[in-house]
Amino acid sequence: MSRTGRVERGTKETEVLVEIDLDGTGRVDVATGVGFFDHMLAQLGKHGSFDLTVKTTGDLHIDGHHTIEDTAIALGQAFRQALGDKSGIRRFASAAVPLDEALAQVTVDIAGRPYLVHSEPDGMAPMIGPDYDTTMTRHVLESFAFNAQICLHVHVPYGRNAHHIVEAQFKALARALRDAVAFDPKVHGIPSTKGAL
Repeated sequence: MSRTGRVERGTKETEVLVEIDLDGTGRVDVATGVGFFDHMLAQLGKHGSFDLTVKTTGDLHIDGHHTIEDTAIALGQAFRQALGDKSGIRRFASAAVPLDEALAQVTVDIAGRPYLVHSEPDGMAPMIGPDYDTTMTRHVLESFAFNAQICLHVHVPYGRNAHHIVEAQFKALARALRDAVAFDPKVHGIPSTKGAL
């Protein structure tokens, strides 16, 4: 069974192509025009062992907001598509990832009911590099979770360096998603008493 998703999304602000293979080997080909965001998407593919292609062109002459947001929406839609009926998956998973002084904890439920809980340390630097607004991290996670239809809790209890704080979140998300979508030999059919996710 192929667990792949492909989404093309076009607006007056952006053109996005996302392709994902949940059973890949971590091959990534990412270009959004926002360098740090490309780096984060590469972490997601590599540490999730997902083959991930992302090609986005957007109105970067304004700022990176629309490009980042619309990419996250398409990524969530492609992820949801790749999950299929979710038969046989573990469904629940969590991961804690340190990056130097920062720690990120992510818990996920492939639930069919989108929800996000997100917390970061106060006083983060407003920008990483020339074009990544650090307030966009929550927006990326929210857009992804709602379009993937997953319940996602992301908590960074401590950290000082904004780059480390954000990167740890993407790496922990990758590891949690990797485990949640893995097949469990003890699970037969849909892992829910409802019979649907």
